[in-house]
Amino acid sequence: MKNIMTTQPANIQNHNNSDAEQTILSDTRAAAIETHPFPPVLPAHATVMMMGTFPPTADKWAMSFHYPNFYNDMWRIYGRVFFDDADYFRVDDEKRFDPERIRAFMFERGIASCPTVKQAIRETGNASDKNLTVVTRVDLDSILPQVPQVKTLFTTGGKATEVLMSLLETPPAKSKYPKTNQSMDYPYQWRTNEQTSSVNDLTLYRLPSTSRAYPLALDKKVAAYREFFEKMGKL
Repeated sequence: MKNIMTTQPANIQNHNNSDAEQTILSDTRAAAIETHPFPPVLPAHATVMMMGTFPPTADKWAMSFHYPNFYNDMWRIYGRVFFDDADYFRVDDEKRFDPERIRAFMFERGIASCPTVKQAIRETGNASDKNLTVVTRVDLDSILPQVPQVKTLFTTGGKATEVLMSLLETPPAKSKYPKTNQSMDYPYQWRTNEQTSSVNDLTLYRLPSTSRAYPLALDKKVAAYREFFEKMGKL
């Protein structure tokens, strides 16, 4: 599995720097590399897998679980789609959602969740995908065998889609990526020591980002996710 390498700051290449200075600069850069804090949710009987990118900084978390920012609408959308209640996963009147309730729901419905990014650098210190440098991508060879019934992957934005496209044997041109609310065949090749083979004849759907920075009304996001889950037989 190839990783996308980051560029070192220009001054590291300055030969006038002492070895000690270069070590300090290297250590500073390494410290900026973050590892995704939440393990994937992988029900063995899952048939679809949600794939995002990277959570916001810890000070923005309302819980220690995927999509932890209270102002990200992911779990409101799930609440409306499956229970007609945006606050279904909310903890009373508190500004947080209940991770155990969400996790139990995902296992009950057979919905997996796995980020596309294992390690990254926040170039501007925030959660913006636009300024996220991917260091280590998801290892699908280790994830897919844990969810052998998954036939469909669905991304929650452009960056996650881009990362998954980069994992293909022959990545398509960006013009061929699925647009929001579109799908495509995803011919991922599973690499093992013995052989290379297709995995499950996967399909990739791209759904709207649930970030409030994404310029689409909540009702339209709900409609898009509802249509997808109906098509997947989850409703």
